[in-house]
Amino acid sequence: MGKFKVISKFNPKGDQEKAINEISKSILQGNKYQTLLGVTGSGKTYVMAKIIEKIQKPTLIICHNKLLAAQIYHELKNFLPNNAVEYFISYYDYYQPESYIPEKDLYIEKDCSINWVIDRLRHSAVVSLLTRKDVVVVASVSAIYNLGRPDEYEKQALRFEVGKEYNFKEILKKLVYLGYQRNDFEFKPGIFRVKGDIVEIFPSSYEDRYIRLEFFDNELEAIKELKYFEREVLKEYKDYIVYPASFYSVEKPTLEKALLSIEEELQDQIKYFLSQKKFLEANRIEKRTKADLELLKEFGYCKGIENYSRHFDGRKPGDPPFSLLEFFKDDFVVFIDESHVTLPQIKAMYRGDRSRKENLVKYGFRLPCAYDNRPLKFEEFIEKAPQILFVSATPGKFELENSQVVSEMIVRPTGLLDPDITIKLLVDNKDKEILKRLKKEKKYDLLKETLKDRIPENFEYIEKIDFIDNLMKDVIFEISKVLERKERVLITTLTKKQAEELSEYLKEQGFKAYYLHSNIDSVKRVDIIRDLRKGDIEVLVGVNLLREGLDIPEVSLVIILDADKQGFLRSETSLIQTIGRCARNVHGKAILYGDKVSQAMANAVRETLRRRKIQEEYNKKHGIIPQTVYRPLDTSILEDAGLKPKDEYKHLSEDEILEKIEKLEKEMKKAAKEWNFEKAIKLREEIKNLRRLIGLA
Repeated sequence: MGKFKVISKFNPKGDQEKAINEISKSILQGNKYQTLLGVTGSGKTYVMAKIIEKIQKPTLIICHNKLLAAQIYHELKNFLPNNAVEYFISYYDYYQPESYIPEKDLYIEKDCSINWVIDRLRHSAVVSLLTRKDVVVVASVSAIYNLGRPDEYEKQALRFEVGKEYNFKEILKKLVYLGYQRNDFEFKPGIFRVKGDIVEIFPSSYEDRYIRLEFFDNELEAIKELKYFEREVLKEYKDYIVYPASFYSVEKPTLEKALLSIEEELQDQIKYFLSQKKFLEANRIEKRTKADLELLKEFGYCKGIENYSRHFDGRKPGDPPFSLLEFFKDDFVVFIDESHVTLPQIKAMYRGDRSRKENLVKYGFRLPCAYDNRPLKFEEFIEKAPQILFVSATPGKFELENSQVVSEMIVRPTGLLDPDITIKLLVDNKDKEILKRLKKEKKYDLLKETLKDRIPENFEYIEKIDFIDNLMKDVIFEISKVLERKERVLITTLTKKQAEELSEYLKEQGFKAYYLHSNIDSVKRVDIIRDLRKGDIEVLVGVNLLREGLDIPEVSLVIILDADKQGFLRSETSLIQTIGRCARNVHGKAILYGDKVSQAMANAVRETLRRRKIQEEYNKKHGIIPQTVYRPLDTSILEDAGLKPKDEYKHLSEDEILEKIEKLEKEMKKAAKEWNFEKAIKLREEIKNLRRLIGLA
C-alpha cells in the first residue's frame, strides 16, 4: 500500500507528455471537467495511468461494455503492479429482469445466473476501497446501480483479535447474517465451515486463499491465512476483519426497523388499491409482501431483497441510491472511457429501469419502494463525481461544451498511421468494368459524374472507391491476403444473426472464424479476444462490441458490411471508431462495403485521412518509420481467479464437453471414495470450469 507508481519500459512520447501535463494540471487545479481526445493507438491507457500517478487520487474508470473494461483492467494491472487495480462489472452471466406485460397478463419472474468469479472481484474492489487509498476500480455502468450503504457494510464487518474471547455460537450466527453460507463439503468464496474448535472462512474478496480461526474454548489462539489447494500457511495475523459476503446484509436492529417500515408501506398501498377498487392488486401485493417479510424475519434475506433497499438504507422516497461511488472517499476522480458512448448509456439506465417497474407497482407485484432500487440519474451521477475526465477519440457535445481543458493526442509515438481506407461499392458486372477502367485512367471527374447518385456532392476522395459485383467472393479474397501475413481480421455486421451466420460460412470456407456479441458472457468474451490474438481465431465477426477501445495489434484489416446503412451503428462516430480497430498495425486497412457512399461514410473517411496526414508529417519531420507494437497477452479473468480452462477444452463442442464432464465426475467420485480428497477437489474445480464453458455454471 502506498503511492501510485507506473512501472513501464515506455516514456511519454509524441502528444502524450503534453496531454499528461495538461490534464493533470487541470485536475489538481480543481476543475470539474476535462477531456482527453486521443485517437486509437495513441496510448490512452498508458496516459491515464500516468495521470493517476501524477494526481495521486483514487480513480474510478467507467467503460460502456465489459469487454473494454476487462482490457483496461489488465493493462492498468501491468502499469500499476504495486497498487490495487480492481474490476467491478455486473456479476450476471444471464439476467432476465422481473417484469409484467398487462396486455398479455404475463408476469415474468426475475431469473439470473451469477458468476461467482466476478462477484468475488466486486467484493475485492469494495474491500480495497475501504482499506487503502491507492485504488483504481475499472467498472462498467454497473457502478451507478444500487449497492447498499458503505457505512453499514463496514460497520457489520467481523473483527477478530488473537487473545480475545468470543462466543463461538454468536460468531457462526453473525457469519450467516453477513451472507456467508455454512458448507462443510464445498468450499469457495462466501462459504464457511466448522471443524471442532476451528472455523474456516473463505472471504468473498479472496480467490485462492482462506482464513482459519483457531480457538481454545472461547479464546482465539491464532488467525492464519492458507492457500486453497496446498493448505500451506501463507501468513499469520494478530487481528483480521471479515467483510460481509452480501452487499445487502444488515444488522438485526436495522432489519427490525426496516420490517416495520415495509409493513407500513404495505398497508398504505393496500388502502390505495382498495380506494381505487383494485381488489386483485390489493390481494396480490399483500400476499407477495407478507411472504417476503416472513423470509426476512426468519433468515434476514428474501428473493428480490434489493427492492426493499430504501427501507434498509434509511432513504426517503426518491432519494438517490448508494452506489459504488459512495465507497470512494471524498477526493477521487472519475474517468469515463469512450465517453461518446458511455455518457448516453448512463443517461438511459434510469429511464429504462423506471419504465419496467411502473407496471410491477401499478399491478400489485411490487411496493412503490421498488422504484428506489435503481441506477443513479445522470444528474445525480454528475453531482456525485467530484471531478471527471472524459476520454474519447470522438467526444460528444456535452464533453466539449463543459470541459475546461481539452487535450488532443493525434500523434502516435509509434509513428503508426490511421488506417488506409477503401470503399467498395456493389455494382453489376458490366458497370464494374466501366467504373474500374475510369478509375485506372484517373478520369475522376467523369467517375464522379457517373457516381453522382451514389456519393455526396462534397465527397472529395473519389480515388478511394473501388467496385465489386460479388460481395462474399471479395471478402474472402481480402481475408486471404491478410492471413498470408499471419495477421487477423475483424468484420462488423448489423445484427447478431448476421454475425453468427457469417462466422459459420467462413468456417465452411476453411477459416478459423468465430462470432462475438452481447449474448456471450463476459468471461468468455475476454477469452475469445485472447484466442484471436493467439491465432486460435483468425477472423472475428461482431456487431457493435468491436468498436471502441479494443487493443488488438494483430488485427490489420477491418471490414464493415452495410457501411452505407443509416443508424447508430453506421454513424460518423461509430465508423471512425470501427475503422480505428486496425490502427495499431503497420498494415492497417479498412474496407467499407455498401451500395453507395453515405454522408456519415464521407465524414468518417475525411476525418481519418486528416489524422493520417498529420501523423505522416510528424513521421517525416522526426524520421520515424512506423512499426507495429505488440504487447504480451493478457491473462483472462478466469486465470486471475485461478480458474484457467485447459487449452485442450477451449474449442471442444458442447457434446464433447459433456462427455468430458461425465468422465471427470466418475474420476472425482472414485478419488473421494479412496479418501484422496485433494485430487477430488481439483477434479471438481475442473468440472466447474467445463460447465462454465457451456453455460451450465
